[in-house]
Amino acid sequence: MAPSIGIAGITGRMGQLLVEEVRAAGAELAGGVSRNKSASQGITLFPDIAALAASSDVVIDFTNAATAQSTAATMATSGKAWVLGTSGLSESDEAAVADAAHRIPVVYASNFSAGVNLVLALAERMGAALPADSYDAEIVEMHHRQKVDAPSGTAVGMGRAVAKGRGVALSDVMESGRHGHTGARKTGAIGFAALRGGQVVGEHTLIFASGTEHIALTHRAFDRRAFATGAVRAALWVAGRRPGLYSMMDVLGMA
Repeated sequence: MAPSIGIAGITGRMGQLLVEEVRAAGAELAGGVSRNKSASQGITLFPDIAALAASSDVVIDFTNAATAQSTAATMATSGKAWVLGTSGLSESDEAAVADAAHRIPVVYASNFSAGVNLVLALAERMGAALPADSYDAEIVEMHHRQKVDAPSGTAVGMGRAVAKGRGVALSDVMESGRHGHTGARKTGAIGFAALRGGQVVGEHTLIFASGTEHIALTHRAFDRRAFATGAVRAALWVAGRRPGLYSMMDVLGMA
């Protein structure tokens, strides 16, 4: 039997796509929560995330990083599965998500596109194969002008993949937003550049640059539906799983 799926932020751009993908997958749409009560178009709206979770088997959440910790606490208490795609989470936010995963199954991913996750797998392998003292890693991303966080969650995910391949923590080698007299580039650094403009859905390029060659790995998203499709796939996969913190790699069978 297909699980009942609830959607946080159901009337937003991503929420509307998720509604379509839940229905296309043959799953039951429990309803959602939204600040825009007038745009429900016949969809059941719940007063808060606790009420939504109580009526769902899985909650898909692409909302705001500011609510991540409170939502994590609520979801952990609910006992229901949680698919989290919100970007811009801090270390304390991620710690709250990991804590919730001791009690419920959580799929947390920087990007739910199958293509991006294949790129992340390649990024880790390239990070391991291309020595940090010879190959400088740089990540360039561009998104629409309304995006509020930088670097993007996907860009950070790329950086984490490279760092994992190199056996280091990204927080120890990350360089973002260079400006002014920065001095020479540090050996082993992973650099980030964030571009914002127009209505770009998402473009990410990972560059490995040595003295003799450059290697670029690029992913371009042209439609947000790719993220919605992946999130619903994750929701169908995680329903009924044991508590734990899962990634899209687990969903795709690549972990």
